[in-house]
Amino acid sequence: MTQGSPQGMTQGSATQTTRTTAEAFDAVDIIRTKRDKGTLSPEQIDWTIDAYTRGVIADEQMAALNMAILLNGMDRSEISRWTAAMIASGERMDFSGLRNPDGSVKPTADKHSTGGVGDKITLPLAPLVAVFGVAVPQLSGRGLGHTGGTLDKLESIPGWQAFLSNEAIMAQLQDVGAVICAAGAGLAPADKKLYALRDVTGTVEAIPLIASSIMSKKIAEGTGSLVLDVKVGSGAFMKDEAKARELAETMVALGQDAGVNTVALLTNMDTPLGLTAGNAIEVEECVEVLAGGGPDDVVELTVRLAEEMLACAGVHDADPAAALKDGRAMDVWNRMIRAQGGDPGARLPVVKESETIYAEADGVLVQLDALSVGVAAWRLGAGRARKEDAVQAGAGVRLHAKPGALVKAGEPLMTLLTDTPEKFDRAREALAGATVIAPEGSRPAQQLIIDRIA
Repeated sequence: MTQGSPQGMTQGSATQTTRTTAEAFDAVDIIRTKRDKGTLSPEQIDWTIDAYTRGVIADEQMAALNMAILLNGMDRSEISRWTAAMIASGERMDFSGLRNPDGSVKPTADKHSTGGVGDKITLPLAPLVAVFGVAVPQLSGRGLGHTGGTLDKLESIPGWQAFLSNEAIMAQLQDVGAVICAAGAGLAPADKKLYALRDVTGTVEAIPLIASSIMSKKIAEGTGSLVLDVKVGSGAFMKDEAKARELAETMVALGQDAGVNTVALLTNMDTPLGLTAGNAIEVEECVEVLAGGGPDDVVELTVRLAEEMLACAGVHDADPAAALKDGRAMDVWNRMIRAQGGDPGARLPVVKESETIYAEADGVLVQLDALSVGVAAWRLGAGRARKEDAVQAGAGVRLHAKPGALVKAGEPLMTLLTDTPEKFDRAREALAGATVIAPEGSRPAQQLIIDRIA
């Protein structure tokens, strides 16, 4: 039972509120408090999360409370307590049993991205950080809409398994140093129920609820340090820099309140990361990065996030860029993939159909809209509209130029990939107006890393 719950409660339901014992609070009073811009007490918050998880608070009541929070906000103490109550709704992982060869406790570090187009950074980042003796328990998710999912990408590797027991996670962290897998259902179960409700009631954008949703799961994972990659731009969840900054600051504060060493980077998502948006093609690009090559922006962000994770974990003399160049990160990648049943040398899925989009003029590519590319990849089969939808492993968009590149009329700008050729029309529609070519001399200056928040 979570903290703040009265003893003797019985299970309720969203449609049935008859109980044998009185509840500590009334949902309507709590809704009114936030509606009238009041502050909820710690006990009210504990009861609210617990009662909603048990079904005592109905969906329509929690929807009203969520809307009041979206409109009127929460202060730091409220958000911190709300997050703690969601963590208390389930289990919490403990990595204190991980040991270095000398018997000391192995430090742990995790990374969370708010999602974007071509955001494949977790794949090279986890093995890269593990090179330096920091364990990386990277519990990840699937894509929905125009943003890709880490598990979808990795599942394009033949044999790779996303689901591991807690015991298998611990064993792999001890042996390999890094694991990327699905989060168990026992972590912050209140969040799963709340997220589904927010998704259908227009309250996803509430920053206190976004922050507590992300951080309840990350804190429950048990990592000692956490680096947040908060995307801002057309292909990001947060389009506005001020809102993205507020979210980053809120999450950093939540992590610090919970005793997790937390920092955040604000990063640009107006343009897709790298030259691929899909699943198998993004894995292919990550392997290039691990082999010492790959697109400059993917390498830059991977190295910078690795530096932040290592610093948070107390490792200050590391050179992540060198570990990409000399093959050490690739060695950990191969061991990590094999440990989860995958064959790192296997041929990745390839689609049956492709179609190329060409430049219509000479000049400089000054815009390549991330959202448009993400929607096109989704429509080609790389993403899903509902969580239960299947994805095409080889589908997506391969880019041939990024903003700043000189292009000539008739040169390829991007190639669309799918097993379902009837999807090309809708993908092309998504890309209408996605690129802008300007006269030579109009080279744009794009800053990938906007700011650091700690």
